[in-house]
Amino acid sequence: MSRRLRSFGALGALAILVAACSGSGTATQAPATQAPATQAAATTAPATPAPASEAPSAAPVAVEWWHITTGEPGKTIFQGFADAYMAAHPNVKINLTVLENEAFKTKLATTMQSGQAPDLFQSWGGGIMAAQADAGMLKDITADVASWKDTVNPGAMSIYAYNGKQYGVPWDMGMIGVWYNKALFAKAGITAPPATWDEFLADVTKLKNSGTYPLAIAGKDKWPSMHIWTYLLLRGGGSKALTDMIQSGNWNTDACKAAGNEVLKLVALNPFQAGYKSADYNAEAASVGNGKAAMEVMGQWAPSVQNDQSTSKKGLGADLGWFPFPAITGGAGAATDGVGGGNGIAVGKNASPEALDFLKFISSPENANKINAANMGLSPVAGTAASVTDPNLQAVLAGRDKATFMQLYLDQATSPAMGSAINDATVALFLGASTPEEACQAITTAAAAQ
Repeated sequence: MSRRLRSFGALGALAILVAACSGSGTATQAPATQAPATQAAATTAPATPAPASEAPSAAPVAVEWWHITTGEPGKTIFQGFADAYMAAHPNVKINLTVLENEAFKTKLATTMQSGQAPDLFQSWGGGIMAAQADAGMLKDITADVASWKDTVNPGAMSIYAYNGKQYGVPWDMGMIGVWYNKALFAKAGITAPPATWDEFLADVTKLKNSGTYPLAIAGKDKWPSMHIWTYLLLRGGGSKALTDMIQSGNWNTDACKAAGNEVLKLVALNPFQAGYKSADYNAEAASVGNGKAAMEVMGQWAPSVQNDQSTSKKGLGADLGWFPFPAITGGAGAATDGVGGGNGIAVGKNASPEALDFLKFISSPENANKINAANMGLSPVAGTAASVTDPNLQAVLAGRDKATFMQLYLDQATSPAMGSAINDATVALFLGASTPEEACQAITTAAAAQ
């Protein structure tokens, strides 16, 4: 795959110049919330990098690895990574703790409040990772990864860098789009995915009239609907308007209110699955995987979660399709602009050389190809694109590579407090509990409190 520059928007003015990934891989659990923004300069090693950890020893050592890949095949694949490493290093015991997304965030926060951290743990980079680094809970691994960091896409690596230091490594990088049920579209008389938002709304009506729930969302978990709002803001207002709002903290703008009004147009059609207000992400995925809802706006991990949460454990199979989020007619945003991110592993402050060697092992092309082949995600490890054989994930890759601007998930691109405020304000629109003006003011108020 040819390499070219893209940009990922993150905290504030984050516009990370990203070389198109050579490969990719998907999580079996959604990316959660929050992460800080860094500039492209964040990929630059500090002038005096921390010394690399000493080489792994033969003495017995335990490595604690927490992850959120609760579904199959990802859970088994990650266990396989640990088993293979332990087989080659008999002195190392890798203890896996596998938690659901929200439970993970709660447990990690409690553990860090006590001054402890797992050696390796799920991370989305950005704001939360920056806060963890500022609190002294992460290990600077800049020197430790220096010999192999160039085998990983630099833009993806930069999301796990902060203030010139590397604190983690990505294993998945992709883009959010619309996953849809081809059979339900055909039943509703829809012959092609919608290219514009007006067409999308028209298709929602067609799907509803055919007896299908058009769109699944997770009202309880908040962040899934936030991605829809982000796309509407990006498509309507454009990347500059969105970046300016993140930088300035002023969300009381025409672009913000216009995005909210588009959400209200969608909500007025009553398009969501039964029980959506109390649904978590797994329930959202099950609605699609079981053929009850026709669409969800979600990232590259969606097929794996849909499969795992479906009654058959096989999901929609050949009936599953993907298309980019529709353009807004007359909007300032390019149709190729995207919202994206992925999954990675952060390194706790007391991580051993063995833990870092295992992290290198996870990031090997051999294991990256396993991630791709299992449709867990889209690995950013160079030379692994060929192992992405699923047509839908190939479409995600194509969409990602066409993007000239990519906004990191807003609840990860900003601080933890801002991310929560954005999620709360935007989901209120979908739940019918707020107006566009109130949502924009709530986010502005949160920004002023930073």
